[in-house]
Amino acid sequence: MEFSLKRTLKALLYSTSEPLSIRDVQSLISRYHNEVDIHRKTANDQDSVASDNEGERQRWMQELINQVPSLVTATQIRAAIQEIQEDLEERKEVYQMQEGPNGYRLVIAPAYSVWIRLLRNETKPLRLSSASMETVAIVAYRQPATRSEIEAIRGVSSDSALNTLMEHELVYVTGRADLPGRPIQYSTTERFLEFCGLRSIEELPASDVLTPNEITEWIRKASRVEGELGDADVGLPEAARDA
Repeated sequence: MEFSLKRTLKALLYSTSEPLSIRDVQSLISRYHNEVDIHRKTANDQDSVASDNEGERQRWMQELINQVPSLVTATQIRAAIQEIQEDLEERKEVYQMQEGPNGYRLVIAPAYSVWIRLLRNETKPLRLSSASMETVAIVAYRQPATRSEIEAIRGVSSDSALNTLMEHELVYVTGRADLPGRPIQYSTTERFLEFCGLRSIEELPASDVLTPNEITEWIRKASRVEGELGDADVGLPEAARDA
């Protein structure tokens, strides 16, 4: 059987539910050649003379070993992964390829998720509330963000939303800000990236509404306002305020 990188990757992906990274694949190929070298040295150290059948087996193994390259590049692995993904889409398979921050894995297509849930006797997935969606969006674009920064943007308390997001492991505490009172800072987790189908936070859509500096200035001004914020404090134009 000839070595096929594509078929080997499919076997690895089908055999585990954990993400498979490019580094994992390269490490496995290195381990394969290391084990072959150990086996070869052991065979050479034996005093007995190999039979014709044993010699034929050794030659067959050597031919197979020669087919497996000692080095597979990241480009070759990505190309093989892309071919697998295209095959799955063309055949409309129940699996689809998902690339996350830790690598690739095969997942059940969303259209069949209800059947998997029923098989496992699981409850329906909990949907995030509007408050939680707003909060996690602010954290994602602002991170690390403090509770007061989040509330300055939302205009309401965010304690409940933050607790919900932490329970679902979508945000976590990263430290304390170098500000009076040393407020806690929050950032998004790797689970958030998987939830959104992103490899890194840099893949978030670019915001064309306000720049980070404009948001910082707005939060600074809002934090100094006592009581309810007026239209001018949230940047409404004159026409909107007079309407």
